[in-house]
Amino acid sequence: MHRFAAGRLRIGRATDNDIVLLDLTVSKYHAELRRDPDGQCEVLDLGSHSGTYLNGKRVTSAPFADDDLIGIGPSTFRLAGPELQEFTDLGGVSLRAVGLTARVAGGKTLLDDVSFPLGERCLLGVIGPSGCGKTTLLGALTGTQPATEGTVLYDGRSLYRDYPELRHRIGLVPQENILHTQLSPRRALGYAARLRFPKDTSRAEREERIDEVLRELALTQHADTRTSVLSGGQRKRVNVALELLTRPALLFLDEPTSGLDPGLDKSVMELVADLAHGGRTVIVATHSVANLHLCDRLLVLVPGGRLAYFGPPDDGLRHFGQPGWAEVFQAFDAEPDRDWAGEFRRSRYYAEYVAGTPAAAQASGSQVAGAAEPPARNRLAQLATLCQRYLAVISADRSYLAALAVMPVLLGLLIRLVPAPQGLIGHDDTDAQSLLLVVTVGGCFTGAANAVRELVKERPIYGRERAAGLSAAAYLMSKLLTLGLLTIVQLLIMLAIGLTGRTLPASGAALTTHPLLELLIATTAAGIASMALGLAISAYVGSSDKTMPLLVVSVMFQVILSGGVFALHGKLGIEQVSWLAPSRWGYAANAATCNLNVISPAAMLSRSPDPLWQHSAATWLKDMAGIGALAVLYSLITWHRLVLGSPGRRPRGRPGLAAFRRPGQPRAQGTQSYRA
Repeated sequence: MHRFAAGRLRIGRATDNDIVLLDLTVSKYHAELRRDPDGQCEVLDLGSHSGTYLNGKRVTSAPFADDDLIGIGPSTFRLAGPELQEFTDLGGVSLRAVGLTARVAGGKTLLDDVSFPLGERCLLGVIGPSGCGKTTLLGALTGTQPATEGTVLYDGRSLYRDYPELRHRIGLVPQENILHTQLSPRRALGYAARLRFPKDTSRAEREERIDEVLRELALTQHADTRTSVLSGGQRKRVNVALELLTRPALLFLDEPTSGLDPGLDKSVMELVADLAHGGRTVIVATHSVANLHLCDRLLVLVPGGRLAYFGPPDDGLRHFGQPGWAEVFQAFDAEPDRDWAGEFRRSRYYAEYVAGTPAAAQASGSQVAGAAEPPARNRLAQLATLCQRYLAVISADRSYLAALAVMPVLLGLLIRLVPAPQGLIGHDDTDAQSLLLVVTVGGCFTGAANAVRELVKERPIYGRERAAGLSAAAYLMSKLLTLGLLTIVQLLIMLAIGLTGRTLPASGAALTTHPLLELLIATTAAGIASMALGLAISAYVGSSDKTMPLLVVSVMFQVILSGGVFALHGKLGIEQVSWLAPSRWGYAANAATCNLNVISPAAMLSRSPDPLWQHSAATWLKDMAGIGALAVLYSLITWHRLVLGSPGRRPRGRPGLAAFRRPGQPRAQGTQSYRA
């Protein structure tokens, strides 16, 4: 309880604040509460990293009154007359799923009216046959993929409505790695801490928290070992460590024992049980049934996403009348049409563990449509950290570095195989067009090849960091800057090998005394635009395996539409489509530099010279503007895809949760559910 009759109260991590919150997710000077003599109150965010929230919505400044909830880090404040009440989330939170139903386009049901309560500091195991909806349930419970119907109550508060605030108190460890295995655990956690903690957090504070997490998970002796050489169980611990940095009250793990031997399986489940009983609520989805006795509660799903059991593991075997869980799964396969969910609802276990718990009858009136993603702060600091981490990942992978070094050398040698043009300074040159085509396509291929796998291979990592507050723009810009620098260096090597000793134009189109510099600029610009195209492809594909065929298609697309294979000018339709190919503008800029309309017999014999090849500064600049426009276009397409894929966003076409409120039922307020 804090006295707040009038004046100001400053809240933050620093000890000179009026209210001190000793948590690294809180900025040193996080927020300020003001109360004027008339009793009007206002909350003001002081440029914090993780944000200040009023009734679940991020605010910079806003008036508030009695019973409004102010969220700062792990603490929630509520005004009660002349006093300010502080509630600190120490991990003892309850979770309740109410009528969770998930459907996809076409009407297929992935979850069907799943409801259950989960108490504080409890370990819940989620099991069921493959395809029964375990991962879908985790997505609905964490808010990363909200259910189409129903709601999730976090200590009585609607998770979907207050997701921008509550997401910081939830940790999710997916089945895939959520860190770069090329780095050591300490180094990977160091970059994660810089992204997740405020920029005013000192290096000593971050390292102290990292050491705490490593000790808690028995990883200290492996802290400086490359993660990729650790055992499967140790790598899973490192992924858990990443989530524990911010001390989440709720921790979700998807298949943490997948691929582990029985001994490691037991070790990981014992670790998870210790985490739950040590001060947080943990939910684990697993295929393994060997160590389910470690769970406090067990949830069983059957195909169709229906709830077949919820309660203690031992009572589950008695409910199904089987000696073991393997036999239970065999029964599911043997009787697929049996109404397992209906039998559970009619059982005494449902009455005792689901219907008989407090607040079980609370309906879905507290739910609303998924909240919009709050704006990220400290984008420049995030950008610097992401660039440093990406460079560290590249430098740690020696085989990848070798491939990056060899590729421009090989492309440069291939360029030298093209017969040397004799007439770049004269007329009737039959080889200049071929040389410019190979140079341009080589630049486009380099840029696209560098980028086409970058986003899809990091999708699980991006998803978790986005849920923790990462800016999509900062993430994309880090890729553009780092890959752009890499592409420029590679193309300089390629062109140095491929063009050294070649006869060059007497003058450039824009930089009249530096024709070679014009060729370098245009080729590297086309490579960077192709890199942006590669990132767009990587953002939309479902797996890394699909990127290579699409890379081949995109390169062929650029070869055909470059203008170097056949004349494009005047061909209605195909000429307009060619404007979407970076090679079209890159080749045109190089052609303008070399005055290809004059020296190429093929161009002279066409119906009319290509206007994008004119040997003039205006034309060359127009071609460069076309490259720049494509780079911006493909970057915006990629950014849009990254934003749409953000956790907590409801796919288009799904009805909002508020639409499923029963007619006449009032919309519950966050403060009411919090008091309950």
